[in-house]
Amino acid sequence: MDVKNQTFLSFTLLGLSEKPNLRMPLFSFFMGAYIICIVGNVLILLLISTQSQLHTPMYFLLGNLSFVDVLLTSITVPRTLYSLLSQDLSISFHGCFIQLFLFHMVGNMDSFLLAIMALDRYAAVCQPLHYTTIMSKKKCIRLLTLSWAIVSLHSTLFTAMTSTLPYCSWVIHHYFCDVPAMLSLSCKDTSAQRMTVFIEGSLIVMGPMLFILGSYVLIIRAVWKLHTSKGYRRTFSTCSSHLTVVILFYSSVIFMYFRPSSLYSVAYDRIISVVYSIITPMLNPFIYTLRNKEVKNAVKKVIQWGRKDGHKWMKKQKTENILV
Repeated sequence: MDVKNQTFLSFTLLGLSEKPNLRMPLFSFFMGAYIICIVGNVLILLLISTQSQLHTPMYFLLGNLSFVDVLLTSITVPRTLYSLLSQDLSISFHGCFIQLFLFHMVGNMDSFLLAIMALDRYAAVCQPLHYTTIMSKKKCIRLLTLSWAIVSLHSTLFTAMTSTLPYCSWVIHHYFCDVPAMLSLSCKDTSAQRMTVFIEGSLIVMGPMLFILGSYVLIIRAVWKLHTSKGYRRTFSTCSSHLTVVILFYSSVIFMYFRPSSLYSVAYDRIISVVYSIITPMLNPFIYTLRNKEVKNAVKKVIQWGRKDGHKWMKKQKTENILV
């Protein structure tokens, strides 16, 4: 079919399950996860912007990660909630590929942010005297700008590659438009496209991951030389949150995009995509809050400040009532 004619058609997103009795449980799950993700990440952003002790490169990057996580879930979840509630499963041709473009751009930005955060941890542990030079605000902004440019080009390639394919089926066995799901609908042989996804995707995803692994090898080597249990504990508490997020993110992404085609499964793809597109962004605020003393102290400070303001307001109200 001609691509020009395809643009007038729409795809059907089947979602996580075609069973009608699972519609409301799935709606409740998606709605709950989305609310927790938005509230958690927005609170992290507010803490970082309002608490002066968090105005450091590490928390500047964490704020960017929270912002990206909000975007990542907002690209797919609201559309899914609408489909579950209205039972309207259609998505336009252009809308599908706009979603695909945004998802891959923002999703890969998560990967680059984790790599920049690994550089921050390396500088803090291995080069503490040069930390402010290595991780200055200008350098952080330059690294972020370069990362956005790279992921935008990557996403443009994937979108152009999939949107120009001839499609014989318009039913997507997924809850959003993604490259593996779209390639399986094409009439033509997509082995060249799959090879491009594997090779180019490896550079974009595995490049930052290898950088992270290299950073942690240097960090572990530097800590090992300290020969003190205090040094081990301090470094672990500093890096454990970041390392936990890295493991959650990359384990699901690698399974999704870098496995043999013989292991392709519609059911598994949908479940794994929930992990890296919803579960991980939802858990990030809790991982960094529960494992980070500075963030916990900032939370306590805000709570104490709120209580003091509440007491002052109550006293003011009592005084006004007495005068009346």
